[in-house]
Amino acid sequence: MPPAAGVPVLSVGTMTVPNFILNNGVEIPAIGLGVFQTPPAETVDAVTAALRTGYRHIDTAAAYGNEREVGQGIRESGVKREDVFIETKVWISDYGYDQTLHAWEKSAAKLGVDQIDLFILHQALPSAFDSTIAAYKALETLLADGKVRAIGVSNFMPEHLSRLLDEVSVVPVVNQIEVHPYFQQTQLQALDREHGILTQAWSPIGGITSYRDSARRSFDDPVLLAIGEKHGKSAAQVMLRWHIQKGIQVIPKSIRLERIAENFDVFDFDLTLDELSQIDALDTGKRGGPEPEAITLEAFGRVIPEA
Repeated sequence: MPPAAGVPVLSVGTMTVPNFILNNGVEIPAIGLGVFQTPPAETVDAVTAALRTGYRHIDTAAAYGNEREVGQGIRESGVKREDVFIETKVWISDYGYDQTLHAWEKSAAKLGVDQIDLFILHQALPSAFDSTIAAYKALETLLADGKVRAIGVSNFMPEHLSRLLDEVSVVPVVNQIEVHPYFQQTQLQALDREHGILTQAWSPIGGITSYRDSARRSFDDPVLLAIGEKHGKSAAQVMLRWHIQKGIQVIPKSIRLERIAENFDVFDFDLTLDELSQIDALDTGKRGGPEPEAITLEAFGRVIPEA
């Protein structure tokens, strides 16, 4: 089963990597490297290794504190800037129209680029949603000015998307949310699709289950291991393939070179409909990350340093 009908592909060596087409026509690789909780000192090597492996999408955020190192890793990889899709996020402390315009300046300077491919709001911030709307309108201005190629959101639940879409002109191209076999958010995914929004999965291989619920880790799941054995793949590779075949873009995170390579090696096999259904049945409905409503300025506000 292909990731999506008619999706163009990018050839990297002998690997054929599909791209998803965003609702504004911009293409994004089906898989990218995430750098959440990657220490700055380890980010450069991880990014360089990923790009040399064949990744062409790097996902970071102002709040991660490693945008500068992401930019350095891209430059040291030897891959041309125009061949790398860079995504970063505005933190809630920089919401508001003027503040978000300045947030772009900080991120672009740290990354060392003149244009960011995908610039998104990191959280919905429902307790101060007027500032969220103002921040998104700043993204629209950045898009119109050519400073970004696409704009989107992250951790927006259905009620947040509905409120946003009522007040803005540009539909987000992505909604980056927690998705893995144990927490699938199928209703939210359906709403994304209804509006032409691509669902991006953070923690797509359920890494968050490794420390949130030690009694049940996705990497040890017997269903995933059994499916993987049939294909000669790991549980992580099975999970990534499951996402991609469902039309979900993935950004697995790792700093281990062998894992970075393993996570990328998911384009030479297909899961059957029965295997997809078996993985669908693993959903527990239990969120691993924080509740979006709990993200407030009082609890999570922090100063994002200047470049």
